[in-house]
Amino acid sequence: MGDLTELNDLLIAVTGEIDGFMYTYILVFLLVAVGIWFTVRTKCVQIRYLKDMFTQLTEKKHVQGERSISSFQALMVSTASRVGTGNIAGIATAIATGGPGAVFWMWVMSIVGAASAFIESTLAQIWKVRGADGEFRGGPAYYIQQGLGKRWLGIVFAIALILCFAFGFNGLQAYNMTSALEYYIPDYATNGTAIAVGLVTIVFTAFVIFGGAKRISIITSIVVPVMAIAYIALAVWTTVANLGEIPAVFALIFASAFDFQAIFGGFAGSVVMLGIKRGLFSNEAGMGSAPNAAATASVSHPCKQGLVQSLSVYIDTLLICTCSAMMVLIFYVQNPEAAQALNGMPLVQMAVNNSVGEMGIHFITFAIFAFAFSSLIGNYFYAESNIRFIVNNKWVLLVFRVLCLAAIMYGCLNSFDLAWNLADIFMGFMAIINLVAILLLGKWALRALDDYTAQRRAGKDPVFVASSIDGMPPTECWHEDELQDFGAPPIKEYLDEALDADAPALK
Repeated sequence: MGDLTELNDLLIAVTGEIDGFMYTYILVFLLVAVGIWFTVRTKCVQIRYLKDMFTQLTEKKHVQGERSISSFQALMVSTASRVGTGNIAGIATAIATGGPGAVFWMWVMSIVGAASAFIESTLAQIWKVRGADGEFRGGPAYYIQQGLGKRWLGIVFAIALILCFAFGFNGLQAYNMTSALEYYIPDYATNGTAIAVGLVTIVFTAFVIFGGAKRISIITSIVVPVMAIAYIALAVWTTVANLGEIPAVFALIFASAFDFQAIFGGFAGSVVMLGIKRGLFSNEAGMGSAPNAAATASVSHPCKQGLVQSLSVYIDTLLICTCSAMMVLIFYVQNPEAAQALNGMPLVQMAVNNSVGEMGIHFITFAIFAFAFSSLIGNYFYAESNIRFIVNNKWVLLVFRVLCLAAIMYGCLNSFDLAWNLADIFMGFMAIINLVAILLLGKWALRALDDYTAQRRAGKDPVFVASSIDGMPPTECWHEDELQDFGAPPIKEYLDEALDADAPALK
């Protein structure tokens, strides 16, 4: 037993070193560079089309089908995965470790990352595929296969995503959810409480995941808005009740964000690096996960869902992460010694307790359960899409679902240190593959954006046909006859009118 413990500790240490090196010296810089590149190439699409991000949410399903889902439902699935316990505890950790200035750099990177999110989600829509019941699937594995013609690389990406989300991250979310009970039941891990929570969790999860994409989207469309609104309401109440502290909070953020002596004294662990990492890894922009949800939406133009997914980045970071930051920093200003002695979830709990009393701790516990459960569902959704990419067999899918439930149960009962490190490493690999893919395929998303812009300027509701983009690799969807079968307008005349009015060069 002692040898196994030593081996486990060694593996944790080694994978931790690999994880730290990959993220600090490779992935963060790659994510930032790609985000800046696409911000420039799209002429700040994530800012220019901010209004469109909201108007597209109300669009009805363009192609009807028993299991097709709307743009809003796809947004909720991706937001469910993005918004997890990291939005609560992760922000507190970034502030405690790097300083309040991490919040500023988190904001900056959410805006930069939104451009990458637009590109990858637009590509996912362009090269999505349709199932027998009218549901859509897609994501990096699909656009790597169709756009780049590299199925083997798509399979490598799919395997990395499955290992990362279905087993690593879902085990971690389950562990965080169960450990939130420690405040109430100190011996929860040994008295049977963890087992009971695990059983209840897998029953609820099974009910959702065996219902398919439609049920997943319906559940997340309810859970995500409710939990987000409640959490935001608590943060707004805390902020309004402490308005006098807000100038001091912002002074802390900006003083720490631009403390260049401290920043360059140890850049890898600086406030800039921690803020960038927290922002990018919380909203997952460019990482290749959210496109799996973006592809499922039934919309009339790929760019519509690209814009909606950019909005998801803002919801995750500018809204929900900022709520966590405000609550923690108000506590930081009022009780600096107490705040500096805490980290992670205890820091958030004490910050809320400081503002609204013990009821706040109860609410945070509820929020952790809701955030974690929605992440379990969103993460599974991504993994299933990639299982179907590798092999679309109902028995393989059944075994996979059972293994996913087993991973959740295990996570409720055990710390997932090794699995967490491995999941981070797998996510790093899939992110690197995805970033290279979107750099190579990004020109087609940019051409689609030109097409969208031309139609918008002509006063049209943009409708996309793949053949209107010269040289684009073959797509399974977006053909004129397919769209007209489902009641679309006469596409050729519609597009010709729009292009003649504004951008004849696109024809």
